[in-house]
Amino acid sequence: MGRHPSNKPTEAELAILQVLWMKGPCTVREIFNTLYQADDSSYTTALKLLQIMHGKGLVERDESARAHTYRAAVSQSSTQSRFLSDVVNRVFNGSSSQLVLQALGTAPPTSSEELAEIRALLDRLESEHKE
Repeated sequence: MGRHPSNKPTEAELAILQVLWMKGPCTVREIFNTLYQADDSSYTTALKLLQIMHGKGLVERDESARAHTYRAAVSQSSTQSRFLSDVVNRVFNGSSSQLVLQALGTAPPTSSEELAEIRALLDRLESEHKE
Protein backbone atom coordinates (compact mmCIF):
# COMPACT_ATOMS: atom_id res chain seq x y z
CA MET A 1 0.00 0.00 0.00
CA GLY A 2 1.47 3.40 -1.04
CA ARG A 3 2.18 6.12 1.44
CA HIS A 4 0.15 9.31 1.01
CA PRO A 5 2.34 12.40 0.78
CA SER A 6 2.08 14.71 3.78
CA ASN A 7 1.17 18.33 3.20
CA LYS A 8 2.93 19.24 6.43
CA PRO A 9 6.09 21.12 5.43
CA THR A 10 9.53 19.74 6.22
CA GLU A 11 12.14 22.06 7.77
CA ALA A 12 13.55 22.93 4.33
CA GLU A 13 10.05 23.57 2.95
CA LEU A 14 9.21 25.68 5.99
CA ALA A 15 12.27 27.86 5.30
CA ILE A 16 10.98 28.47 1.76
CA LEU A 17 7.48 29.24 3.07
CA GLN A 18 8.97 31.76 5.50
CA VAL A 19 10.64 33.54 2.58
CA LEU A 20 7.35 33.58 0.65
CA TRP A 21 5.40 34.84 3.68
CA MET A 22 7.96 37.59 4.25
CA LYS A 23 8.53 38.69 0.64
CA GLY A 24 5.40 37.57 -1.19
CA PRO A 25 5.54 35.82 -4.58
CA CYS A 26 9.12 34.94 -5.64
CA THR A 27 10.97 33.22 -8.45
CA VAL A 28 13.21 30.24 -7.75
CA ARG A 29 16.22 32.57 -8.18
CA GLU A 30 14.88 34.98 -5.52
CA ILE A 31 14.33 32.13 -3.07
CA PHE A 32 17.76 30.70 -3.89
CA ASN A 33 19.40 34.12 -3.33
CA THR A 34 17.68 34.47 0.05
CA LEU A 35 18.38 30.99 1.40
CA TYR A 36 21.38 29.50 -0.38
CA GLN A 37 23.57 32.36 -1.61
CA ALA A 38 26.90 30.61 -1.11
CA ASP A 39 26.22 27.33 -2.93
CA ASP A 40 25.38 27.28 -6.66
CA SER A 41 24.27 23.64 -6.51
CA SER A 42 21.46 24.70 -4.16
CA TYR A 43 19.55 26.34 -7.03
CA THR A 44 18.44 22.91 -8.19
CA THR A 45 17.63 22.00 -4.58
CA ALA A 46 15.38 25.07 -4.29
CA LEU A 47 13.72 24.22 -7.60
CA LYS A 48 13.14 20.58 -6.62
CA LEU A 49 11.75 21.57 -3.22
CA LEU A 50 9.35 24.03 -4.85
CA GLN A 51 8.19 21.33 -7.27
CA ILE A 52 7.56 18.96 -4.35
CA MET A 53 5.81 21.72 -2.40
CA HIS A 54 3.62 22.46 -5.42
CA GLY A 55 2.63 18.79 -5.54
CA LYS A 56 1.78 18.89 -1.83
CA GLY A 57 -0.35 22.00 -2.27
CA LEU A 58 1.93 24.17 -0.14
CA VAL A 59 2.73 26.64 -2.94
CA GLU A 60 1.03 27.81 -6.10
CA ARG A 61 2.96 28.43 -9.31
CA ASP A 62 2.36 31.21 -11.86
CA GLU A 63 3.66 29.95 -15.19
CA SER A 64 2.67 33.03 -17.23
CA ALA A 65 6.25 34.37 -17.38
CA ARG A 66 9.47 32.62 -18.38
CA ALA A 67 10.64 32.62 -14.76
CA HIS A 68 7.86 30.91 -12.84
CA THR A 69 6.72 32.70 -9.71
CA TYR A 70 5.75 30.81 -6.57
CA ARG A 71 3.55 31.99 -3.72
CA ALA A 72 2.54 30.34 -0.48
CA ALA A 73 -0.75 28.44 -0.77
CA VAL A 74 -0.97 28.05 3.02
CA SER A 75 -1.09 30.90 5.50
CA GLN A 76 1.58 31.45 8.10
CA SER A 77 -0.97 31.44 10.92
CA SER A 78 -2.60 28.16 9.85
CA THR A 79 0.81 26.52 9.51
CA GLN A 80 1.89 27.79 12.92
CA SER A 81 -1.39 26.55 14.44
CA ARG A 82 -0.91 23.13 12.90
CA PHE A 83 2.65 22.77 14.19
CA LEU A 84 1.70 24.12 17.61
CA SER A 85 -1.23 21.76 17.93
CA ASP A 86 1.07 18.87 17.03
CA VAL A 87 3.64 19.93 19.65
CA VAL A 88 0.98 20.40 22.35
CA ASN A 89 -0.46 16.94 21.66
CA ARG A 90 2.79 15.02 21.22
CA VAL A 91 5.12 16.74 23.70
CA PHE A 92 2.82 18.26 26.33
CA ASN A 93 0.12 15.56 26.43
CA GLY A 94 -2.49 18.00 25.14
CA SER A 95 -1.80 20.66 27.80
CA SER A 96 -1.50 24.17 26.36
CA SER A 97 -0.74 25.55 29.81
CA GLN A 98 2.30 23.27 30.15
CA LEU A 99 3.57 24.50 26.78
CA VAL A 100 3.15 28.14 27.84
CA LEU A 101 4.82 27.59 31.21
CA GLN A 102 7.74 25.82 29.55
CA ALA A 103 8.08 28.51 26.87
CA LEU A 104 8.03 31.36 29.37
CA GLY A 105 10.46 29.62 31.70
CA THR A 106 13.21 29.10 29.11
CA ALA A 107 15.81 31.45 27.65
CA PRO A 108 15.81 34.02 26.19
CA PRO A 109 13.89 35.94 28.83
CA THR A 110 10.47 37.28 27.90
CA SER A 111 10.54 41.04 27.26
CA SER A 112 8.32 43.52 29.09
CA GLU A 113 6.42 44.16 25.86
CA GLU A 114 5.78 40.45 25.35
CA LEU A 115 4.63 40.09 28.96
CA ALA A 116 2.20 42.99 28.47
CA GLU A 117 0.79 41.28 25.35
CA ILE A 118 0.44 38.01 27.27
CA ARG A 119 -1.32 39.79 30.17
CA ALA A 120 -3.72 41.47 27.74
CA LEU A 121 -4.49 38.12 26.09
CA LEU A 122 -5.05 36.46 29.48
CA ASP A 123 -7.34 39.31 30.56
CA ARG A 124 -9.34 39.00 27.34
CA LEU A 125 -9.60 35.21 27.66
CA GLU A 126 -10.64 35.50 31.29
CA SER A 127 -13.36 38.04 30.53
CA GLU A 128 -14.66 35.85 27.65
CA HIS A 129 -14.70 32.86 29.99
CA LYS A 130 -16.82 34.75 32.55
CA GLU A 131 -19.45 35.74 29.99
